Amino acid sequence: MNEIRDLIIGIDFGKEYSQICYYDRSAKEPRSLSMKVGSSQYEAPTRLCRRVEQGDYCVGLEAEYFAKEKGGILIDSLYEDCEKDAPVLVAGEEKEPWELLAFFLKGMLKFLGVMEVVKNTKCLVIASPSLGEIQVRNYQKACESLGFSPERYMLMDYGESFFYYVLTQKKEIWNRSVAWYAFSQDTVTFRKLLMNYGTKPVLVKLEEPQSTVLEESGEERDLSFCKFIRETLGTELFSSIQMTGNGFSLDWAKESVKLLCYQKRKVFYGNNLFAKGACAAGVERMEEKNLKGYQYLSDSLVLTDIGIDMRVMGSPAYYPLIESGKNWYECKAYCEFILDEAKELVFVVNRPLENGEKKRIAMALPGLPVRPNKTTRLSLSLSYVSPKECHITVKDLGFGDMFPATGKVWKESVEW
Repeated sequence: MNEIRDLIIGIDFGKEYSQICYYDRSAKEPRSLSMKVGSSQYEAPTRLCRRVEQGDYCVGLEAEYFAKEKGGILIDSLYEDCEKDAPVLVAGEEKEPWELLAFFLKGMLKFLGVMEVVKNTKCLVIASPSLGEIQVRNYQKACESLGFSPERYMLMDYGESFFYYVLTQKKEIWNRSVAWYAFSQDTVTFRKLLMNYGTKPVLVKLEEPQSTVLEESGEERDLSFCKFIRETLGTELFSSIQMTGNGFSLDWAKESVKLLCYQKRKVFYGNNLFAKGACAAGVERMEEKNLKGYQYLSDSLVLTDIGIDMRVMGSPAYYPLIESGKNWYECKAYCEFILDEAKELVFVVNRPLENGEKKRIAMALPGLPVRPNKTTRLSLSLSYVSPKECHITVKDLGFGDMFPATGKVWKESVEW
């Protein structure tokens, strides 16, 4: 690779296989990294091996080799482990899932061949099939344990990665609806990427998935996929068709390919889409910002603006805390302020992607210390733990030596 600093890295952390790529600024596109020198093998098994004699871990193909040939301890359920918060027993020692993930990520980053890779990385983006609350915590802890501060890494599911991959291609690839067929052996799932050009920003979403089980092989498999194509594409015009996963082959898809390419539809098949989509997301958010006029409506999206009215430099002003249009695991806020003849907090809540009607929601502060006006300083923290649920924490900070902090804390969990 030809990048050694300000790296933007995409990692597809999959259930069975993972990939890594980086943004090549000279070519202006993400580049996949091979798992073997001189080969085009880009997929690494999502496996980790504890090498007892060396006292370290290795990943992917190397992990399988050391487990099979050198007596290493293989961890072959790493993705599933990260969906739980229970420790994993490795060589008689308990390890947290995020610790094992950190070892895996560190091993994947070595394929870049860059010294001090964390220091030289501008943004690391991890895409995975799904992102539940426990997964997010494990991913965050793993990234931060490696030295990535929150502003230098991003998480996303495959749907969002698909959005970034598609919309960073030439516009003729996505100026109408885009079809997505995801294969998993004998099962194929269809989703459609839709764009509502009647809104500002343009709202982009993936329709609910439709799935079918294909016949096992040969002509029957081809015919069953043809039937599914007709059911899902219908007579609608598509800009392109994207196909991912394992289970599709030109050896059997004779009629299917003809049907997919009907009316000169552009059809693309490959397994590096999610790593490249993650990398493209990092480039878009950190540098280019070409998609400001588009909003992807993911299941993880926070739809509510949250702020508070206060005086700033003596003048009344609205102070934003949480901005809508971000994933819930990216939504955190902290501020400190002094109460002015107030006994409660009043939040200004707005849903701009819907009706845009502002509401004011109060949070009581029972047991608030009795002090002269403008001598009560509070801290306010907000953090989302799911797409709808937000945790609020307020602490009494006192007011210098005159009014020491009481240690009083108020907490609420709300769905705005």
